[in-house]
Amino acid sequence: GGGAMAVLKSQKSKAYFKRFQVKYKRRRQGKTDYRARLRLSIQDKNKYATPKYRFVVRFSNKDITCQVVYATIGGDRVLASAYAHELPEFGLKVGLTNYCAAYCVGLLCARRVLKKLKLDEVYEGLAGESDDEGIGQDFNVEPVEDGPRPFTCLLDVGLKRTSTGSRCFACLKGALDGGLDIPHSEKRYFGYDPDDKELDSEGLKEHILGGHITEFMELLEEDEPEEYARRFAGYVAEGLEADDLEELYTKTHEAIRENPERPKKAKKAPAEKKKWQQAKKTYAQRKADMKAKLLALRAAADE
Repeated sequence: GGGAMAVLKSQKSKAYFKRFQVKYKRRRQGKTDYRARLRLSIQDKNKYATPKYRFVVRFSNKDITCQVVYATIGGDRVLASAYAHELPEFGLKVGLTNYCAAYCVGLLCARRVLKKLKLDEVYEGLAGESDDEGIGQDFNVEPVEDGPRPFTCLLDVGLKRTSTGSRCFACLKGALDGGLDIPHSEKRYFGYDPDDKELDSEGLKEHILGGHITEFMELLEEDEPEEYARRFAGYVAEGLEADDLEELYTKTHEAIRENPERPKKAKKAPAEKKKWQQAKKTYAQRKADMKAKLLALRAAADE
């Protein structure tokens, strides 16, 4: 019968390999979208050395990171940062990667950077509502009449999919309520209805204060107590029930606003100082060493 036609494999020539240009390391690792990064960090030349700040939000399996970063030729500099693993210090010990925790980390980062720049009393953000009254509405910081302008930065979500209700926008909401000025629209918050083109502020408030978790806890406790004990083991260990969550998150927000600064760890001086160079000998020691050396040589010569 007729033989199958041979498939021609394209041979890459020497010229191809000679001219091959390697991509940036973080592109090869699939970590940085350089197209987005360029647009977020490039600054007009007539603004000279004014940095363009980015509000960087990143999620890992067990943590949430928020940082205020600016780019320099030597590399990026971090102005302030906040992490979900710090939240136990503010009273939140469970569910450190959920929507509510993302809001708390955003709030903490905002309060921290404003405190560092001594703007925390000028721009308090969504303050004054003791029970998080207007937390469900979209909040925009207003510049004060006779004082510094609000601290402005741009949201940098990296490679995360920016779908409506995503946790990265919970961080954004926290930062806005904390008093940062970040250009945004309400279209990506949880509770935004694209058909009616309006935000369900009550739904968003409930989501930030853990309403969806409360609902799920109640449902599971009733229907499958064993599954409840497994899934919410951390909550049970802390003695938390479905009804306690709203109060817990409200108290966490208050604690963050009260003192957002990172506690300084006391550095202990090492017991023994490291020495890389040998200690210099005194004249007497050198003289004694030379004497011993000469005596050894003489003894060897006599033998």
